[in-house]
Amino acid sequence: MRASPSPPPPSRRAHEVRIIGGRWKRTRLPVADRPGLRPTPDRVRETLFNWLASLAGASGGELPGWHCLDAFAGTGALGFEAASRGAASVLLCEQDPALIAQMRTTQAKLEATAVRIERGDGVAALKRAAPASLHAVFLDPPFDRADLYPAALGAAVPALRPGGVIYLEASRAWTEDELAAVGLQLLRHLRAGAVHAHLLRT
Repeated sequence: MRASPSPPPPSRRAHEVRIIGGRWKRTRLPVADRPGLRPTPDRVRETLFNWLASLAGASGGELPGWHCLDAFAGTGALGFEAASRGAASVLLCEQDPALIAQMRTTQAKLEATAVRIERGDGVAALKRAAPASLHAVFLDPPFDRADLYPAALGAAVPALRPGGVIYLEASRAWTEDELAAVGLQLLRHLRAGAVHAHLLRT
């Protein structure tokens, strides 16, 4: 009896995301199999960074001189994308030691000198940030930790420089009243599957 052909090996592409633009364009970042880890999809990141580049007023999707903080970094995709596009400094905060190790491997591979990686509480890092110092704050906490959203937004607002923005990723759209309660207003919104992407400003 003829043996059935072996199934093809699983594609590694499902466990990777890619940097969309800038000096490290097309670089693939590994995605670890960790509970609650849900990297921002490539298409959503592409749209987000188009939004940010339009605010920066720079050509080629660049963010020259920007200072950014990613409070729930996970794979680091948002922060590495910002650094790839010319951000002057990017702080990646994460509590999972395995994800920290993975991001440090990526940082070394890319020689990403603008990126700093910190193990710890992203909300606490936002509270430590100098007032009015950040051009962009990325907030993408686990969807099952709804308690983190108000705390993170409240800590991010004082850290924003004039004209600075917050990227918020959630499982639902935030209402204007909810945002106003923490001193924010909606600039842009995008839904992609289960992901609601918000760009916010004070």
